[in-house]
Amino acid sequence: QVQLVESGGGLVQAGGSLRLSCAASGRSVSVNAMGWYRQTPGKRRELVASITRGGGNVVYADSVKGRFTISRDNAKNTVYLQMSSLKPEDSGVYYCVAARALVPEEYDYWGQGTQVTVSS
Repeated sequence: QVQLVESGGGLVQAGGSLRLSCAASGRSVSVNAMGWYRQTPGKRRELVASITRGGGNVVYADSVKGRFTISRDNAKNTVYLQMSSLKPEDSGVYYCVAARALVPEEYDYWGQGTQVTVSS
């Protein structure tokens, strides 16, 4: 079993930045792909960004491309999401996710989520 704990959420004005972190513990050797989902009020939950274990394959949702950057530090079992030029529509709960597969069809582990609120 793998546990994921997010941190770094908060309140920021439009145009500002936040950096989310997610630390994996437990059977972390089983973790390959990692990423971030978000649940925005009134909208379908979406995969914001994902990254393979070696960092060679990174995917972003069109809505965040050019503004968000995902990275990971495997020595620390941690994945990050640097969010810049934030917009009110970015507000929501961000969930760290991890999968056993390199390129997963679905994610096996979910964190509890961290709230991001962008004011206008």
